[in-house]
Amino acid sequence: MLATEAAPDEQEALRADLYRLLARLIREPVDDELLAWLARLELEDDVEENRDPVAAALARLSHAAGGATPSELERAHFRHLVGVVQGEITPYASWYRNGELMDQALVALREDLRRLGFMRSECSHDPEDHLAALFEIMAMLIEDHAAETAAFFMSHLAPWAERCLDDLARVDTAFYARTGELGQAFIARERSQLAAEAERSPVRIIEP
Repeated sequence: MLATEAAPDEQEALRADLYRLLARLIREPVDDELLAWLARLELEDDVEENRDPVAAALARLSHAAGGATPSELERAHFRHLVGVVQGEITPYASWYRNGELMDQALVALREDLRRLGFMRSECSHDPEDHLAALFEIMAMLIEDHAAETAAFFMSHLAPWAERCLDDLARVDTAFYARTGELGQAFIARERSQLAAEAERSPVRIIEP
């Protein structure tokens, strides 16, 4: 059962879990196990009444998972998010903020990642400003109760992530459109909760 209300520690764990789920769905196609898990999600009965937009979006994603297969979603993921040169959506901060890949947003991000002690995995082929990578970093910052969490979000996700997820919500594959809607609802909630906290933060985060 996914509750819409939880104790503070549980809320933080749920936030990290949602960041990791979104990162997984955006970075690579779902496998049989993940798709089955999503389709079996048990949610509170009132989520579709929009008391909790995130839970409601997760319920719609669960429904879409029940009508999809891994093979069709593998093709859809490639078309929407990868492509031969690039997919229909280019999920990089530099693209959405500067109009070019490997641009100022990536440079600023790399400086902050070095300062925070993050190193790029040798097996990763994506630049660090890929949306999935930033979601994974947020999950780790939340789990570490890092003072930089809010400032990092406001500097490196708030300026562009919702626009990218809005584009994903418009694709013609129901499962990925629902993924975009879940991401939009979650990031909108994060922005509303973290904006004031980031203003109080003494930590310096670099803006591109």
